[in-house]
Amino acid sequence: MRIIAGKARSLPLKSVPGKGTRPTPDRIKETLFNILQTEIYDAVFLDLFSGSGGIGLEALSRGARKCVFVEQDRTAADIISQNIAFTRMQSHATLYRKDFLAALKSMEGREVFDIIFADPPYDRQLEYQLFEYLKDSFLVEAHTLIIVEASLKTDVSYLPELGFKLVKTKKYKTNQHIFVQKA
Repeated sequence: MRIIAGKARSLPLKSVPGKGTRPTPDRIKETLFNILQTEIYDAVFLDLFSGSGGIGLEALSRGARKCVFVEQDRTAADIISQNIAFTRMQSHATLYRKDFLAALKSMEGREVFDIIFADPPYDRQLEYQLFEYLKDSFLVEAHTLIIVEASLKTDVSYLPELGFKLVKTKKYKTNQHIFVQKA
């Protein structure tokens, strides 16, 4: 796993040992950032369920102003911290070592995000919990783009009832990126 483009281009990143996380493959990460290329520069980025931090670090490398990483697994959070230090992006990164809902609550009133990326464990309804929380949150505004990496069978038909609209879906062989904004 590595940084694909930007100021930290080609730097290798440590990944979390074992099968507890699913690092986004470089090919899918490159496709995602090609879609986001006009949105990234100077953005305030939130990387939820960060794993090893590859998505948030890619955002910083490509010009995001700030990235907040949220990871509750202690080993994964340690890897993120090491990757942040290795890429020399400490001044633009904040790491919350806690559950995603607790982290969101603690940021309320202090942050507004331009882009939120979430890669929760598949098929546990955590994306529903995320949207249910964000519907009344001050962390998002009308322009905020929320991207969820999810299994192909993830159903988001509930979005309109929570005040969100599906902007686009990008499907891959084994998963998908779901792009959402407030309605």
